[in-house]
Amino acid sequence: MSSTHGTRDADLESAIRAGAPKALAALLRRYGTFDQCEDAVQEALLEAFVQWRANGVPEKPVGWLVSVATRRLMDGWRRDNARRQREVNDHLRTPAVEEDHDQDSDDTLRLLVLCCHPALTPASQIALTLRSVGGLTTAEVAAALLVGETIVAQRISRAKRTIKDSGARFELPSGPEYDERLHAVLHVLYLIFNEGHTASAGDDLQRLDLAAEALRITRMLRRAAPGADEVTGLLALMILTHARRDARTGRGGDLVPADRQDRSRWHADEIAEGTALVEGVLTSGPVGPYQLEAAIAAVHSEADSVETTDWEQIAGLYRILAEVDPGPMVTLGSAVAVAMTEGPQAGIDLVEGLAGDRYLGDHHRRLSVLAHLQELAGRPDLAREHYLAALDRTRNTAEQNYLRERITRLTR
Repeated sequence: MSSTHGTRDADLESAIRAGAPKALAALLRRYGTFDQCEDAVQEALLEAFVQWRANGVPEKPVGWLVSVATRRLMDGWRRDNARRQREVNDHLRTPAVEEDHDQDSDDTLRLLVLCCHPALTPASQIALTLRSVGGLTTAEVAAALLVGETIVAQRISRAKRTIKDSGARFELPSGPEYDERLHAVLHVLYLIFNEGHTASAGDDLQRLDLAAEALRITRMLRRAAPGADEVTGLLALMILTHARRDARTGRGGDLVPADRQDRSRWHADEIAEGTALVEGVLTSGPVGPYQLEAAIAAVHSEADSVETTDWEQIAGLYRILAEVDPGPMVTLGSAVAVAMTEGPQAGIDLVEGLAGDRYLGDHHRRLSVLAHLQELAGRPDLAREHYLAALDRTRNTAEQNYLRERITRLTR
């Protein structure tokens, strides 16, 4: 494929991804039936891919998508219920696009809130968010999540049915319910990004397309909710973490641990952007967990090496995070900082204290951290034992190769 065609396809994909959530929001605002509106928009996206590739992206892509999706919706209503013919005709006489969709930033937040409805499982929330807000096809969602297309189709179908049965409306809740729903949205975006940052299975350590999609949606969310500091905190955390992507793998996709990374390959412009974002929100009001995680990532990003990292500051931030949002993942995250400031055994004690945790106790990440700390403590036999246990529990090929390398080195 020529570079011209490649650029054209990239522009086409960008226009479709940007237009999909706006078109869906426009239909939902007008007709209010999520499952039918979402299906109609997906049909419009497929038609757009064919026509726009042949004829170019139209001057008003969102209006084009809304018009086509509206016709598809009306066609469905005609087939489903002939008695609605008069209603359909009334709708068809009304212009499909009467407003500037770019001006209603609340639509993005409304759509995310709907996709992250509390009645849905996290897996369904993620799949529906990627399809409805991200504009991905069912096949693309399946590829992104490394599961079968049939499974994803079933999840999306069940999710739309659940939303319909719940009577959910295309509107934002208020008060405490708003905060709770926004928290759910952030959690889903965080899960999507983390899967892209370190894939739970497969041959590649990173799924950069998935991480980039989470970043894109979170940027959209921040434009829709500019006063929400935790949204900014999550965006900063993603940017700072994603900035290290090129240094995290070597030739052949092998995992490169932090102490061996070429930090000149970190994206300095992204680190500057993420640091500025987190510095801006830390002084504006109550501090939330995403802001604190972003602050920790910023301290890591400022250091030239593991040795010159301000571990005292990181340990202090983890202590605050443990007060704001206590949990086993926070304890595990703090263990290395504690080991670097108080000695390896102090970190080992924290990690061993998580052995009985329901989710983390037998997880390869806990075992890998424990093995690393045992190495720092000068106990190669114990370190090797825990690396072997971690190897037995991970499904990611790049992580498996890294663990084998550590085991081999300790065996010599």
